[in-house]
Amino acid sequence: MSRLNVNKTYKLFIGGKFPRTESGRYYALNDKKDNLLANVCLASRKDFRNAVVAARKAFEPWSGATALNRGQILYRLAEMLEGRKEQFSAEIHAMGSSESKARKEVEAAIDRLVYYAGWSDKYQQIFSTVNPVATPHFNFSVPEPTGVVAIIAPEEQGLLGLISALAPVIVGGNTAVLLASESRPLSSISFAEIVQTSDVPAGVVNILTGSKKELLEHMASHMDVDAIVYCGNEDMNLELIRELASENMKRTVFFRKKDWSAETAQSPYFIEKTQEIKTTWHPVKI
Repeated sequence: MSRLNVNKTYKLFIGGKFPRTESGRYYALNDKKDNLLANVCLASRKDFRNAVVAARKAFEPWSGATALNRGQILYRLAEMLEGRKEQFSAEIHAMGSSESKARKEVEAAIDRLVYYAGWSDKYQQIFSTVNPVATPHFNFSVPEPTGVVAIIAPEEQGLLGLISALAPVIVGGNTAVLLASESRPLSSISFAEIVQTSDVPAGVVNILTGSKKELLEHMASHMDVDAIVYCGNEDMNLELIRELASENMKRTVFFRKKDWSAETAQSPYFIEKTQEIKTTWHPVKI
């Protein structure tokens, strides 16, 4: 007798769990031949708010972890992604990439996690300074994580773009709420399964799927989000984010890149973009 395959259900990833969207909505994702690949959750504003609550709760313990520990956890993500390379390549191929491009994207995503894992306890030396002052004090500046960061991932390269935007945010001690690529979302939820079964604490990474048009304004205006990372070139969206982010002095980070496999798509300066510089004065004789 023939049997039906058990097809994968793609849900949201919030607070270390996989809930369906509270609205019950979804959108159909089809391949190039218009065959149905999956019904993908269409996240609502409430889903985003729930994710921000989870991210805020996770921020203090995650930012308080040692830099070495965060690097080890990112390296573990790379290990686990390496072990599921064939699955991710198949998903990316199903969403329209050639088999060779899909394989290269997965390998580049693994390498990017290793790259940022290596920077976890080194970027501090680059961005810290001892400042000259005219009074009898030590004056030094050190980077500290900004807080909860909302990320709107690139539409292109759904896995590599997601990891390229996410990794520098979390390795620096921030927590994240990420809206995955609307047109290439499958690998984002599969990556959430890796996050959920790794050493990443619940709430550090939250991944939503849905409409950028629907959620962008809410992500930029939410008063408990400390920074927003936007990957895209749309001038109208960039201007809207700048305007709404100013209401609570959100840090804004814009990446206009389209090719996330390039060498310029990774840098310790990407970590610095979601860091705040704290300056301390200390009397010399105490």
